[in-house]
Amino acid sequence: MLLAVAAGCGSDPVPVAVPQPAPEVAEACTSLVKALPAKILDAERRDTDPPSPLTAAYGDPPIEITCGVAPPAGMAQAQSQCFEVNGVGWFANEAGNGVIFTTIGRKLYVEIAVPAKYAPEANALTDVSDAVKAHNTLITPCT
Repeated sequence: MLLAVAAGCGSDPVPVAVPQPAPEVAEACTSLVKALPAKILDAERRDTDPPSPLTAAYGDPPIEITCGVAPPAGMAQAQSQCFEVNGVGWFANEAGNGVIFTTIGRKLYVEIAVPAKYAPEANALTDVSDAVKAHNTLITPCT
């Protein structure tokens, strides 16, 4: 019994801010988040707090995924900074503890915050690319 309690400590829900997108964006994001894999970089999926169909988290420290976010500052000028991973364009923004990636050139803005522990952080994008391609319409490819 004690072992089960100790094992559960690492899987506490991860606090992730929930965006408030338009209803049609929220509906599309729900499908995308459901399609995300069970693991990213061998990190297991965890619950988020508050629970939301627009968010997901993996591992400890958590990789956080949020769908339906606003485009980040600097993204409008960033088309030239777009890089592609498995057919999905991304904008990278260095954060103090890792990198925040945001889809670029697609209908939905999906943000993936990857802590520096998982360096090179961009490797996490390979695990989510299939779900993003299947559930997030391409508008403008990376150039």
